[in-house]
Amino acid sequence: MNSNKTILVTGGAGFIGSGLAEKLVSNKNKVICLDNFDPFYPEKDKYSNLDQLIPSELFTLIKGDIRDRAVLTQIFKTHKIDSVVHLAAKAGVRPSIENPSEYYDVNVNGTIHLLEVMKEHHVQKMVYASSSSVYGNNKKIPYSESDNVDFPISPYAASKKAGELITHTFHHLYNFNIINLRFFTVYGPKQRPDLAIHKFFKSYISNKPITIYGDSSTSRDYTFIDDIIDGIISSMDLLDSKQGVYEIINLGNHSPVKLSELISSIENVTGKKFQIDRLPMQAGDVDLTYADIEKAKRILGYQPKTKLSDGLKKFHDWFQQKNNVVL
Repeated sequence: MNSNKTILVTGGAGFIGSGLAEKLVSNKNKVICLDNFDPFYPEKDKYSNLDQLIPSELFTLIKGDIRDRAVLTQIFKTHKIDSVVHLAAKAGVRPSIENPSEYYDVNVNGTIHLLEVMKEHHVQKMVYASSSSVYGNNKKIPYSESDNVDFPISPYAASKKAGELITHTFHHLYNFNIINLRFFTVYGPKQRPDLAIHKFFKSYISNKPITIYGDSSTSRDYTFIDDIIDGIISSMDLLDSKQGVYEIINLGNHSPVKLSELISSIENVTGKKFQIDRLPMQAGDVDLTYADIEKAKRILGYQPKTKLSDGLKKFHDWFQQKNNVVL
């Protein structure tokens, strides 16, 4: 991993962004964290994510929106940015169905604003956070980067596909070097509170049933946060070492787990059986995610190391400490 760089991390106070920032700072890089502290989940949780970072002289927190050209321009004028990791986005498949226009405004227009300001300041390296949701209900498994992804089933997924398209445009027209990473169901310490694993643990400590949509047969390719961060770092290193780069790369675990199996695994970690409330499948939800990671292995040397059982134990330990409970 390279050091002594100045990296702009958008969405840097979030789950993935804060973990990445910690890794970058620990390797003597300067991190400029831009986050608008969207009320999608509590602001205090994001500040908690930054507890280890705020005291560091290598870390700068800027509260602002990627749609605000003045904020972006000031960042690039003030700091000599080497590269950008663009994680900021309106998150969540289901909420995007209720408010598609805002998802497009943030995820598409915000990305364009960022790329334009990068161009103005001659910064041409970006790692862009895409999503496994772009695959929709793809019938071919595992999902490969060469698959047709023209059939998204939620506004969130469509906005992420649009992001990949606009990054290609800037690569083609302005010689930007860009790697688009399609993340597959990231979990681990600091995971967003709206996501399934976190919600299940919260139900556990409050002695409430967990809500399951469908018959528990849906499967997800759960990928531990440390493995995702390793993939991002490897992508940054590739952009530092090579010109003319434009890639779309899956970052997953290549090991889909049924929802019923996930619940059993959490029960094994907590030692308690869940009560279950079943509801119909939700619009926009996919049946399966399953990453083909051969390209990531070949290009990035990516190799996920964390088994689900081990990752859940790490989440369990973090959850206990954060909530001051013993499970």
